Amino acid sequence: MARPRTLRWATLAVAISLIAALGAGLRWHELGNADKGASDGAAAGSGHAEAVARRFRQGVVMLHAREYQHAALAFERVLTLTRLPEAQVNMGYAMLGLGRVDEARDYFNAAIDQRPSQRNAYYGLAEALEALGDTAAARGAMRTFVHLSPAGDPFVRKARAALWEWQAASADAAVSGNPGNGRVAR
Repeated sequence: MARPRTLRWATLAVAISLIAALGAGLRWHELGNADKGASDGAAAGSGHAEAVARRFRQGVVMLHAREYQHAALAFERVLTLTRLPEAQVNMGYAMLGLGRVDEARDYFNAAIDQRPSQRNAYYGLAEALEALGDTAAARGAMRTFVHLSPAGDPFVRKARAALWEWQAASADAAVSGNPGNGRVAR
């Protein structure tokens, strides 16, 4: 019985962290647009930011619940209100969940184009590229994720494992005389 309670607390902690990250991202976005005259007054800007934050939170909850279609709808709404790279990344993950890998790749690339330091976009891009059979490009994206990640990031270990698997599969394929694409069945 203690394990489900621990899982609930861990899920709650992840959700709170994502909401805090969204708040920081929204603030960063607002500061970046402050000199562009994007606001029609404090009240209008505040309502806009609240709508974006509300939809983003809904999308994150749906994404964690693996309700990918609902998550995609929420992030689509966010993206009609703002070009938040975090929303593009999460839309990419929703597309992966729906099996729409080409679209996922495009969302991850859009996030990277907008903010090259958006490290989780590289991780998602690597997953999408692997699913598309392009493990060479997937390795490049995953290496970038590892390079941009701070020490102690829990996903770096998983990223390094994927890199090792892809490299080993590529080497095995080269030795067997069938270069293929080095794709690893998961």
